[in-house]
Amino acid sequence: MVLIRLLSLLLLLGACGTSANQSESRFSELQRWKEPNGKVKVLSTTAMINDLVKQVGGPYIDALTLIRGELDPHSYQLVKGDDEKLAYADLLFYNGLGLEHGASLHHYLYGNPKAVSLGEKTLQAHRELILHYNGQLDPHIWMDISLWLKTVPFIVEALSGKDPVHAAVYHDNGEKLMAEMQRVHAQTRRKMMSLPDQCRYLVTSHDAFNYFTRAYLANDDEWLNETWKKRFAAPEGLAPESQLSAADINFIISHLKKYEIHVLFPESNVSKDSIRKIVSAGKEKGLNVSIADVSLYADAMGGSGSDADTYLKMIVYDANAIAQCLGSMQVEP
Repeated sequence: MVLIRLLSLLLLLGACGTSANQSESRFSELQRWKEPNGKVKVLSTTAMINDLVKQVGGPYIDALTLIRGELDPHSYQLVKGDDEKLAYADLLFYNGLGLEHGASLHHYLYGNPKAVSLGEKTLQAHRELILHYNGQLDPHIWMDISLWLKTVPFIVEALSGKDPVHAAVYHDNGEKLMAEMQRVHAQTRRKMMSLPDQCRYLVTSHDAFNYFTRAYLANDDEWLNETWKKRFAAPEGLAPESQLSAADINFIISHLKKYEIHVLFPESNVSKDSIRKIVSAGKEKGLNVSIADVSLYADAMGGSGSDADTYLKMIVYDANAIAQCLGSMQVEP
């Protein structure tokens, strides 16, 4: 008993130490970001935005992410210290299209003259590429690299307006970034399309993979006639906040049966409860269905040092995980 208590205490101290180290690291990062050094101070709501901003801005900006780790950007509410970050930033980049709909954050961003909505600007320029779900705009545009790269010129424009001295550098960095994004997009699509047609069906925790499915799992004709939608389903909607109903469960089970799908993918920052219910209900009806051993990234990137700690690595990781489970194939970055 004494040994068990000692081990428990050591584990608790280790966890506390890890948490303390993370807090200290984030405090140091915040202090560096706030240092008055003449650089443009940029705050982005998500890591997927921040990754692009850092690559465009290079050494002439200090970039920070507001919604950290596996927190849900759909429902994020401002916490102590956020107001200071928001006020200190020279520029704010956010996704928009309804992603950041937590009341306090939404109120601060919308209509703010220093806030730039990459999603809204993309909607204005490429309305035909933005998806809708039950009358709502689908905000997960980063899940298609070829669509997400269209936000880069808006980042270049905003940084150049704030810091015209380095506008040429921002432009060149943006061009290089878009070229690399296009390369990874094309290679990812080629690899995913090498999977057998009957394998390219995806079921995940919530509706974050519509753009991914259209870009990487659908045939060209399915893109044109919008029949690509049959290749993706999820028990929860665009924001993983709703309660799962019996109708939702039955819909997914029917979809699994119709397309002979046998694996469901969890997501890194979404509870597995919904897909566990699907698996349980499916087995009661004789379905051979299981949960994948790996979690996909959608609303949050991986932690520092992981295989998904940059935007492009995140998409390639997802593609690899899906391909490995569905067709034992790897996608190279």
